[in-house]
Amino acid sequence: MIPRQVAILSFEGPDRYASIGGLGTRVTQLARALGAAGHDVQLVFAGDPHAAPVEQSGPGVTLRRWSQWISQQHPRNAYDGEAGKVRDWEVSLPPWIVGELLAPAAERGERVLVICEEWQTANVAIAIDRAARERGLRNALTLMWNANNTYGFEKIHWPTLTRAAAVTAVSKYMKFELAQWGVAALVIPNGIDEALLDGADPEQTAALRAALGENPAYVKVGRFDPDKNWLQAIDALAEVRAAGIDARLIVRGGKEPYGDVVFGRARERQLGVCRLEYEGTDWREFAKRLSAVDSPVVHVRAFLDEATLYALYAAADVVLANSGKEPFGLVGLEVMAAGGVVVCGATGEEYAEPFVNAIVCDTGDGRELATYLRALADDGHLADDLRKNGAETAARYTWAHVLDSLARKIAYVDAVAK
Repeated sequence: MIPRQVAILSFEGPDRYASIGGLGTRVTQLARALGAAGHDVQLVFAGDPHAAPVEQSGPGVTLRRWSQWISQQHPRNAYDGEAGKVRDWEVSLPPWIVGELLAPAAERGERVLVICEEWQTANVAIAIDRAARERGLRNALTLMWNANNTYGFEKIHWPTLTRAAAVTAVSKYMKFELAQWGVAALVIPNGIDEALLDGADPEQTAALRAALGENPAYVKVGRFDPDKNWLQAIDALAEVRAAGIDARLIVRGGKEPYGDVVFGRARERQLGVCRLEYEGTDWREFAKRLSAVDSPVVHVRAFLDEATLYALYAAADVVLANSGKEPFGLVGLEVMAAGGVVVCGATGEEYAEPFVNAIVCDTGDGRELATYLRALADDGHLADDLRKNGAETAARYTWAHVLDSLARKIAYVDAVAK
């Protein structure tokens, strides 16, 4: 079973400052699910330097914003000043975990589960294991290190980490990637909030659908990174429009320099690009501004909260989550739950069944994606089937199901440790 006391260590988290990719969504929702199930959860992350260092967040969840003194000097996001934060975590977190969580739990005859996320916490996990052993408390600790991506693998001393912690991964694809480093991993998938199964907000969805207009509208959200197959999306849009379909692409990326390459490709393919910018988080303002632009490529430069994103997913004809290298594909599940149609890649998205609950691209060729988008436009029933089957798939990936899997993997890890 899952211990009552849980600590999750992750650079990303629920703050806008720390909400950068799928990891922030993963740890926030995992913490909430554990808290709702009756666990005492400490979510430690590189949070907003101007927010409270410690904050209660919903049932059973305590947010702990670590290294705020460094974040104050690096205001861009959680990874700004990364090297200094990594060193600070390695020094300051292990004694806190062992002294403030593990020792009191051991006195009560309880165990503590510590889940460390990504390469930044690898040495933290090693130090927690060492400190727990030095104090004779290792038997009261279940320690896991989880891989969501391959970033930073070259910085990890794998023999030491695998002796210190059980290694887990979010998909069979990531299990395969770890095997290339000689590391065996347990697979524990990501989940989605059960509340998402109600679908996106109908009012927001209707307003955004109206703003998108009558012609096909595709949406792509993610970091500007070659792994996300942005150029395939641009090329596919050009191919679809050349076939006489007046489609457009709504883009929400980050501040990465690769964005210049993406929009440069759009100009090469004779696709006009316009920016949609505004301050604030009012979805009505977003819908108003979206309705006022008609460029083939719309570059959204504004923060979109979860509710607005889900409504946009549901309102669009297709959401392009067509990554060439995707460790899990949380966006795909979110699109399915929101009531949208998703295009996935063919790596970590093990839930995706081609032309059953999703469209799946096997290559990075824009012509492959364009072929499927044209088929979707030609077949009025296909989109309905994909939406219906996608919703049924999403229901099998709630955090409640994931926690059942986590409990069984913990039982195995604890048995091996004895």
